[in-house]
Amino acid sequence: MSLAYEEGVEFDASGSVKVRVPAKINLHLGCGPLRPDGFHDLTTVYQAISLYDDLHVMRADDLTLTIEGEGAAALPVDEGNLAIRAVQALAAHTGHEPLARLHLTKHIPVAGGLAGGSADAAAALVACDALWGTGLSRDELAKIAADLGSDVPFLILGGTALGTGRGEQVNPVLAGGGWHWVVAVADGGLSTPEVYREIDRLRDLGIAPRPAGPPDQLLAALRQHDPAVLAAALVNDLQAAAISLRPQLRNTLRAGKDEGALAALVSGSGPTCLFLAESSEHASLLATRLTGRGVCRTVRLAHGPVPGARVFA
Repeated sequence: MSLAYEEGVEFDASGSVKVRVPAKINLHLGCGPLRPDGFHDLTTVYQAISLYDDLHVMRADDLTLTIEGEGAAALPVDEGNLAIRAVQALAAHTGHEPLARLHLTKHIPVAGGLAGGSADAAAALVACDALWGTGLSRDELAKIAADLGSDVPFLILGGTALGTGRGEQVNPVLAGGGWHWVVAVADGGLSTPEVYREIDRLRDLGIAPRPAGPPDQLLAALRQHDPAVLAAALVNDLQAAAISLRPQLRNTLRAGKDEGALAALVSGSGPTCLFLAESSEHASLLATRLTGRGVCRTVRLAHGPVPGARVFA
């Protein structure tokens, strides 16, 4: 039996649902001071890019998670995993028993500044909503997602969006056309809380750049569809902290620029680095050259924007 899902997507209602969810990058990431609740005020422009995790969810008599692929051995399979907590949150919201068997195939680097854990939580919400037939809208799922993590609501929606608050308040941004990225994956990850503590420390010492202002230049650049214009508008307040904790990132960023990238920046809290290319052909050439420099573990190609978590056959 096949039922129509939101936005015309169809899914198998016989007891198995598959969801594909993208990574996110931050085209603009302005980080304000530490708030009393322990978070920072953020102004960010998210973009979903074509690096994906896949989640297969099946009916079961209990709640279990298995993982394969990128960084699987380092990830918990209990309530320490955001995907499990997402299933429990959806069940609590809808009155459904939190029963499902989840199998996650990871391609998004772990602790890489690409929101892989948040992506998996978004996938779990979309998948179990479909599996259980709870019929929530994307906006309703995003509200549940906001209690799970700052990036999770965006990865329900995807595309390009403005995030405010601690990043969980998401509004779509008009950004036609496609952008081409080379993604340099580092050895090992960085703890996001540690990066935020480091930016606070650097600011207390007066050696970090002042917080970025509103993303007006970035939003205007997206409307112009010119990669060179976008390159000049990219901002990440957390880059200084990521480099402070992982100084070798300077070499990665410098290598990308030397090889012809229009722009080079740390992705989110790092340590993944991003390089903007003029076109898909330019991105392929840049990736080949960057691979030869030996400044990262692996190099991947991606484009954006792409949709958020979606059911697929």
